[in-house]
Amino acid sequence: MHQPSKTPSIREIPVADAAAGPYGIAAGPDGALWLTLVHGGRIARLALDGTLTEYALDSPECRPTVITPGPDGALWFTRSQDHRIGRVTTDGEVESFSLPTPDSGPFGITAGPDGALWFTQMNTGRIGRVSTKGEITEFALPDEVAEGAFPAAITAGPDGALWFALNQAHAIGRLTVDGDFALHPLPTPGAAPVGITSDGTALWCVEIGAGQIGRITVDGEITEFPLPDRTAKPHAIVAAAAGDCWFTEWGANRVGRITDSGEITEYDLPSPSSEPHGIALGPDGALWVALETGGVARVAR
Repeated sequence: MHQPSKTPSIREIPVADAAAGPYGIAAGPDGALWLTLVHGGRIARLALDGTLTEYALDSPECRPTVITPGPDGALWFTRSQDHRIGRVTTDGEVESFSLPTPDSGPFGITAGPDGALWFTQMNTGRIGRVSTKGEITEFALPDEVAEGAFPAAITAGPDGALWFALNQAHAIGRLTVDGDFALHPLPTPGAAPVGITSDGTALWCVEIGAGQIGRITVDGEITEFPLPDRTAKPHAIVAAAAGDCWFTEWGANRVGRITDSGEITEYDLPSPSSEPHGIALGPDGALWVALETGGVARVAR
């Protein structure tokens, strides 16, 4: 028999202000949380004891967006405003790499199965690959898909391919490391997926336009689970274990949990209108959420 999960304790930690805008969050190899300050043009490191360190980037207007640990022990992030990929070591050394295609608007980024980083380019319908030495390759999506598709978050799938949300094509894309592309349209019109994650067995996405969570098998079979509040605007999602995903509800000031069976539980964040965006599984086993109004929420499972 399924036992209902206990209500998690949620604690908020101020790390900046709304003018800085915490947005992306990731667990680093050093046992700390790393954040992008999207409006402040900085990267922040938050230790589990609350110690905060900030690293300025060379362009305050670069809009660091999504951040992920790389295979080289550094953190890698997209700079959506000046169209670069950034890298920061755990010691705070920062560098960046320009993209071949102008004005491409990189957004999502993930470590791939091939020892490189893979990222989306919102404005130009491309998926990019950057080696740990900064060598960049781009893969253009098919013309019938690329125009206005708005690739968003990206994750490495359990099948050795890259999976990504196509926000304005209302679909999920799959790309092999050799560049073979497949398209999986979501059943609900106007789904507008943003976040995507792998739980090691299947892919899960959030449909910000439809107020739903989607589950996609590696064979492309899609199941959708409506949220109790269809206007909640789910934004980012992360897997804590197989069949156990957590997501942010940007429009409803909540975090939610969904299981393989489709059971959804939701939890209000303490501060009103805190604009939860990125979410990550921390080194302490808790969920950590970036709040664009200036904080981080720790959700103890």
